[in-house]
Amino acid sequence: MAAHRPRNSMLPGGVPKLGRAAVYRRRALYKRKKNAKPSKVEAKPEFKTKKVHGEKNGGSRQVPVQKSPRFYPTEDVKRPLTNRRKVKPTKLRSSIKPGTVLILLAGAHRGKRVIFLKQLPSGLLLVTGPYKINGVPLRRVDQAYVIATSTVVEIPAIANDKLTDAMFKRKAKPTKNEREMFIENTSEEPKISAERIALQKEVDAVVVPAVKKVEMLPSYLRSKFSLTKGQFP
Repeated sequence: MAAHRPRNSMLPGGVPKLGRAAVYRRRALYKRKKNAKPSKVEAKPEFKTKKVHGEKNGGSRQVPVQKSPRFYPTEDVKRPLTNRRKVKPTKLRSSIKPGTVLILLAGAHRGKRVIFLKQLPSGLLLVTGPYKINGVPLRRVDQAYVIATSTVVEIPAIANDKLTDAMFKRKAKPTKNEREMFIENTSEEPKISAERIALQKEVDAVVVPAVKKVEMLPSYLRSKFSLTKGQFP
């Protein structure tokens, strides 16, 4: 008995010889009847019987189950579409791990090298210069705006519950009324809180000794990332 030979054979490279339409035509699938059973949907009654008092009122009356609204909006109100997407935690790139030296590509400190500490619940990266070496304080950065280098610093774990997204939350500015809009702004610029400064010193006390253990690493973190003519990243 001859072995079964499939209609569709594979070409070199794993590409099928026949396409989907050709296989459909050769198998004559268009001749087969599709007996799809309709789903049974129980029709809900639109009216209900209500007793009516009085001899001349007939005794009962058909009343709609769902009453129609008495008032209609003058304009069509757009309803928001249902969003079934679930918020998933941001996946960290495999090239980034605690202690990795990153290059910032955006923001006020773009071009500078920083050290990655941990990933916050919001998915953003918590980085620092450290501030004592290159002037970059504790900042949140999206991993789309960093380049991960092969340099990794062995830093001990920083056990501090205050290193969260709430630390970077800014106070809401007070709203102005019509009279205050034309008055010059005499309010002082926002200052860094003492708690934030103390937290920065605490982080630097852990990171700076680890950086100084590696030869030439402090000067590497101070230097800015740049490309010369004919040099590619």
